[in-house]
This record gives sequence, C-alpha cells and structure tokens, in this order.
Amino acid sequence: MERVLGIGGHFMRAADPAALNAWYRECLGLDADEHGLWHQEAGATVFATFESETDYFGSRTQQTMLNFRVRDLDAMLAQLRAKGADVAQDTQEMEGIGRFGWVTDPEGNRIELWQPA
Repeated sequence: MERVLGIGGHFMRAADPAALNAWYRECLGLDADEHGLWHQEAGATVFATFESETDYFGSRTQQTMLNFRVRDLDAMLAQLRAKGADVAQDTQEMEGIGRFGWVTDPEGNRIELWQPA
C-alpha cells in the first residue's frame, strides 16, 4: 500500500497574508522563504482528531489547530508576550508527552506550542 511520507504544507486564509507571514517570522521565528518553504527540524508530528464540540482549539469555528514543537516553552511564551502577542495564561503538562502553551495569531487562529518531554 502506498502511504504519505509526512506533512508537505499547511495553508491558511488571511485578510493580510504578508502581515500574517511577518508575524509568524517575527514572533515565532518561522524562517520560511518567499515561497513559503521552511526546513523544519526533525522530530515527531502528531496527527489527531478531536470531537466536533471540543473547546480545545479555542473558538468552535476554528476547524484545525497548528501545533509547533519548541525547545523551551517558557522562553517562547515570554518572547511572545514581550512582542504583545495574545498568549494564554495557562500551560498544560502531560506526563511522558510534554508541556503545552497557546498563542492566538493576529488573524484569530489559536496555535499550540509543544515542548516534548
């Protein structure tokens, strides 16, 4: 059976694509080139489905949530707060999995940040 090799891209609608790209670059350090190509570090990727009524994504109108792996969750959250980003106050820890925090981008998309265990 043929199977997928990995995630080849993540595409989002935006009222101001250039400004949203700049936010991801300046606040999260996502250094994609002018075509959106980003060479990420090797590591685990989680593909999971949630119940349609979940509040985990923030707004119920948000159908998917992007999750980024980070080395130091506390440092990333502090960096985002210093840049005026909308950062959730709470973090969550899952034994054996890691720690999680959340930020909402300027277009209202909730993003999960994951520091693997």
